[in-house]
Amino acid sequence: MKVRVYGIRNCDTMKKAFAWLEQHGVDYEFHDYKREGASVDRLAAWSKAVGWEKLANTRGPTWRKIPEADKAGLDERRALALLAANPSAIRRPIVEVGQQVLVGFDAVGFARVLQRRG
Repeated sequence: MKVRVYGIRNCDTMKKAFAWLEQHGVDYEFHDYKREGASVDRLAAWSKAVGWEKLANTRGPTWRKIPEADKAGLDERRALALLAANPSAIRRPIVEVGQQVLVGFDAVGFARVLQRRG
């Protein structure tokens, strides 16, 4: 089962995730959504798996720069459009393992999901 990792290459959290993946011999494909973007369809698939609220990096500087008027009364459709337009506001990493989606780096969660596949 192919592991796909989405994020921004130079992010500190991504560096931790990359190090974990390499230390544990996990083969993966990487998609840099700062350079390559994140489609609304991909975001919608993640949202279906984990909920759109979990996808937004609300503590990051990109989210804080989005005008409050744009963030007021968010629903899934509007939130996903905001994230597609501002990919640096998407939490990272996002890891797809088959139909399963992991959001954020958590060594215990990574181990639970990635070390049992095969």
